[in-house]
Formats: sequence, structure tokens, C-alpha cells
Amino acid sequence: MRHNKAINHLGRKSGHRKALLANLASSLILKKRITTTLAKAKAVQTYVEPLVTKSKEDTTHSRRIVFSYLKDKEAVTELFRTIAPKVATRPGGYTRVLKVGFRQGDAAEMALIEFVDFNEAALATAGKPAKKTTRRSGAKKAAAAEAPAAEAPAAEAAATPAGESAE
Repeated sequence: MRHNKAINHLGRKSGHRKALLANLASSLILKKRITTTLAKAKAVQTYVEPLVTKSKEDTTHSRRIVFSYLKDKEAVTELFRTIAPKVATRPGGYTRVLKVGFRQGDAAEMALIEFVDFNEAALATAGKPAKKTTRRSGAKKAAAAEAPAAEAPAAEAAATPAGESAE
């Protein structure tokens, strides 16, 4: 039973698990999107979100704290220079995990973890309003609306005498 077991140990000892999460978090920060197993994606999500929150305040102290978790200077620089300003107004939920299927070799469930504000495809569709659709067909109403509109100019032309203008 897993009662009161808060973290997924990922089948590793603590040192190996910390190194794995630090490397996954660094890769995620540098590449903005990585594909891994679902369990690792969920674990790295809980690992990296507090670091992003910490990076909103750009002080030497917060940089040192984040560096103690990531152990990668380039990742820390990218986090503070690129990611933190873009997520400054977001109150949390900086990453999303999307399931992408099963791995060929061992059928492990795979997932894609990415930063929400760095997905250009999702941001492009979010900017455009969605087209309003209905479940019912509007073909009968459209045909009925066009028929009277087409007949109206013909009726006016027939009502006016030949010698007078319609004005």
C-alpha cells in the first residue's frame, strides 16, 4: 500500500533520482518540450514548477537556490532570462503533460511535457476566436432566407410602371 507516500521513487535510490530529475528539468528548460515516460513527466513537473516560481524574483539568492537543484549554469540562465519574464503574470501551472501513446519496446506510457507559454501552435489557436457551430443543419433556413430576398427586387420592379423610376 502507498498510504502517505507523497513522491514517486521511480525505482531508484535518492541520489540517482535527484540526478535524473535535475537532468530532466535542465533539458525541459533548455528545449521547452521533452518526451519521456508518464511517471517521469509527472515527477519532473512537481520538481520544476517551484523552480519557475522561484525564478520570478531575480536575486542572487534565488539563482543560487535554483542552481542547487539544477546544477547547470546554462539552464539557470535560460530560466531567469527567457522563461521567468514570459510567465511573470501566470500564478502557477507553468507546464502541461500530454499523453502521447505507448513506447514500442516495453509498452511504457509516454508523455510530452512542455511549458505552456512556449507552445506556438497552441498560442496561435488561442488568439483566434473559435467559429461558432451548431449541431443542427442550417441548410433549410438558409434556403428559405435566400428565396424571399431574391423575389423582393423582382416584385418591386413589377409594381412600378414602365415609365417611372424606382426612386
